[in-house]
Formats: sequence, structure tokens, C-alpha cells
Amino acid sequence: MTPLFANGPEPQTRIIIAILLSFVLMFVDHRMQGFDSIRVYLNSMVSPIMYAANLPQRLLDWSAESLSSRSDLLDENARLRESHLLLSERLQRMRFLERENDRLRALLGSPLRQDIRKMVTEVMSVESNPNSHQLVLNRGSLNGVYEGQAVLDENGIVGQVVSVGTTTSRVLLISDHTHAIPVRVERNAVRSIAIGTGSWSRIELSFVPHSTDIKVGDRLISSGLGQRFPEGYPVAEVSSVVSNESLPFAQIQARPIAALDRVRYLLLLWPPDAEKQPQKGALKNLAEEAEALIP
Repeated sequence: MTPLFANGPEPQTRIIIAILLSFVLMFVDHRMQGFDSIRVYLNSMVSPIMYAANLPQRLLDWSAESLSSRSDLLDENARLRESHLLLSERLQRMRFLERENDRLRALLGSPLRQDIRKMVTEVMSVESNPNSHQLVLNRGSLNGVYEGQAVLDENGIVGQVVSVGTTTSRVLLISDHTHAIPVRVERNAVRSIAIGTGSWSRIELSFVPHSTDIKVGDRLISSGLGQRFPEGYPVAEVSSVVSNESLPFAQIQARPIAALDRVRYLLLLWPPDAEKQPQKGALKNLAEEAEALIP
């Protein structure tokens, strides 16, 4: 049977022809730049295919970068949150220490006579009985504390020591209803007795005649009578004067100058003839209190 089409050249012939054509095309392209314009069109046609072929790799790179960036951001956010909490805690502690330092400075700068012995002490606890205004201090007989000793804060007289242990002592505040302190009016030296009422913010002057010259706003200071409290320290400020002739005495109320309901650091005073406490010891006590505040 005769084939419909004649057979083409042999495979060897085809290879030779292809090689010759390749050399001719290479020579024409290299020497005559005859395919520059064609190459531009071919590159334009092939570019979408190249982009499509490179797209999976770019997607993988973008995904890896996104996951890495998200992980880094989460780690950085966690570190910043932890750092923020630590700094906030440190700031709160520094503010607390600053307030405590201001209280200690004010306490040591209170109007004390330079020749009087004194010691800084800290309140350990407050009497839970609402009818008894007492505090427990962290100083006792080992520190020379004695019964009847005057106790002050940075503003004025707080009370007196009523019992002493080896390392602690108990203070009765001037607001307690069983406490009384001799006072005098700073303006005109009128003397009286200030008695506690059981209220943190009020004491009363007892047995004051109606004709006594005492006015609202007068400052009451310790008179020194009774040798219990040193003379001249602030006690209270007169807040109310009621002169009712139907009563035998005027009703006079005063507001304690010391912050009796929020004391933290107090001063213990000794009589002027007591052995003077060395300044070094006072500074040591203050240093111990400051160190105790730092965790």
C-alpha cells in the first residue's frame, strides 16, 4: 500500500539542520541585533507566566513573614505589658516611700527643743475597741520608754504612754474619754483642762466660767503643769464656744491638731533633765525605719 504522504528527512538530517539554523540565528542575533524587537515582545508575553510561576513562592514568603511579625509583636506586647506592670509597681512603691520620707522629715522637723531627748517610733497596732483610743508602739523599756511619757506627731501632742513592755508600749490618746491634759490658750495664757470625748476629732475644756476669754480659733498648747507634758506644744484648736447661762460653765469644744486617726510615726519625748540621746542614735533609728519600708 502506498502511503498518503511521503516520509520526511531522516532524524540525523533534522538534527543537523536544526544545529545549522541555531548557529545562523545566533550569528544574526549577535552581529546584527535582528531579534531585539522580537525579544521584547517575547518577554512581554512570557512575563505573566513568570509572575504566575513565582506567585506560590511569594505567597509562602509573605505568610512566613506575617506569622513571624505577628509572633514578634505578641512577644513584644507581652514583654511591654510585663515591663509596664513592674514599672507601675515600682512607681507605687516609690510614691509610698516618698510620702513616708516626707512624714519622717516633718516629724524630725517638728518644733522640739534642741536640748530635749527624743526617739522616733512606729505604730504597730490600733486598739480595736471603739470606746478606747489606744495605740501600740514598737519601742519599750529596752529603749528607755516609761509610763507617763509624752508622745507627739509632726503636728502636736498625741497622748501619753500608759503601759510599757520590753519591746513595745501602749499609748493613750488625748481623744480617749479617760484622758485629760492641762492646756493654756496661746493668745492670752488662760489655763484649763482638755478632756477626751471618745471622738477622734473633738476634745472639751472643762470647768470654764462663762466670762473666760476664749474664742473660736484660739490655739491650745500644753501648759506644762503636772510635769507630764512639756510646756508649749500644740494640743488643739477651739472649734465651738457655747455660753449658756442656765449651765454652770461654758461648753467649749476643740479639734486636736494631731492627726489622731491616721498616725504612723510618732516621737517619744523625755524630760529636759533626762540623759540626752546622742544624735547618732537618733539617725540610726531613722535609718532602721527607712530600711524597714524597702521590701
